[in-house]
This record gives sequence, C-alpha cells and structure tokens, in this order.
Amino acid sequence: MATVELRFSAQPEHVRTARLVAAAVARRAGVDEAVLDEVRLAVGEACSRAVGLHRSHGITAPVSVVLTEEEKAFSIEVGDAVPEPGSAPATPGARGGSDEPKTEGDGEDEMGLAVISGLVDDVEVRSGADGGTIRMSWPTALAAVRS
Repeated sequence: MATVELRFSAQPEHVRTARLVAAAVARRAGVDEAVLDEVRLAVGEACSRAVGLHRSHGITAPVSVVLTEEEKAFSIEVGDAVPEPGSAPATPGARGGSDEPKTEGDGEDEMGLAVISGLVDDVEVRSGADGGTIRMSWPTALAAVRS
C-alpha cells in the first residue's frame, strides 16, 4: 500500500497544487484516465472546503491530504482541524459549541459537499472533536480487470 501525504497552510493558492498532486498519484495508481477530471474536481472542492473552514474559524493548523493506493482502489482523505460543533475545540483559539452563529460559509460548505457527492460514488464525511475528514475512493484499472 503506497501512501503520499500532503500538508499545506490554509491558503486558497495551495488547492491547485493539491489537485495536481492528486491527479498525478491517481494516474500512477491506475485510476482510469476518464475519471481523472472527477478526481481533480473532487479534491479541489474538498481542499477548498477545508481551507474555508480553517480561515473562517481562525485555525492555523495545516490542511492534510492523504493519498493511498490500495490493491483495488485509490483513496484520498482531506482533513481539517475544525472541531465538530458542540465538541471542545481541538486547537487553542478555535471556536466550538452549538451556540456558534451560522456563517455565510455554511451554505458554501453544504454546496461543496453536494458537488463532491455528485462526483464521487464512494464518499464518507466524518467530523469530531479533532476535526473533519472527507474520504473519497475510486476503483483502479487493476480492480476493473479483476471484476
């Protein structure tokens, strides 16, 4: 199982780099060429969402991207350090709690998740006290041959 890990500061200009790396690693892992645009778009949405969450909550921790090549699948996890509402903040200075006002970015967050769900068949969104993760996976060409 080969793994590539990226960590970048929550700046929008780094999202493009994450998309390019994800597409290159996905290609090497054997993801079908026809799906690479979906990989790029989904990673871009997930990373943009994480960057937006970090910036709106004043979190300075880096956004993490883990790209994993498994036997029959290629997966990407994009992680943020924003605690789930109602849980204790994981980072000093981070806000948490259900009394937190809804922000303008909440609608963008939901829209980003809808776009990702439309692009990726296998997607899982988790959140907790330590932050959230969007896990996406695609079959590799090797898996399609074996099916």
